[in-house]
Amino acid sequence: MKTLFIAPLVLLLSACAGDYQFNTNLDGEAINEYFKASDVTVYEGNTEPVVPYETIGLVEGETCQEGANDAPASISEARTLARRAAADKGANAILIKKCMVFEEQGQGCFSRAVCIGQAIKMPETDNQ
Repeated sequence: MKTLFIAPLVLLLSACAGDYQFNTNLDGEAINEYFKASDVTVYEGNTEPVVPYETIGLVEGETCQEGANDAPASISEARTLARRAAADKGANAILIKKCMVFEEQGQGCFSRAVCIGQAIKMPETDNQ
């Protein structure tokens, strides 16, 4: 009785084994572009890196609530855009100097959030 059960089970499992190929419509470069902000370390307030660093330049991130029914502008999104701008300049860290939210309507926005920071390059550390 066991052999009657095992034989079909082996055939069923062997039918699943094969040379399958995975195809996707996702663009690897677009994914890297989306996640590159995560490679930038954020220093805010009075915290600064303890290791020497090289200043690359100023960066900013800005979000805008364009319509009354859109999501309000957020500091976290503005900070992420500033991190992405720092990554575009080749930085691996950012010193956030100031983040502000403007609630009054103007410049085509119902609300705006802006973060300004300094893109910096810190020495790479080996964590292996």
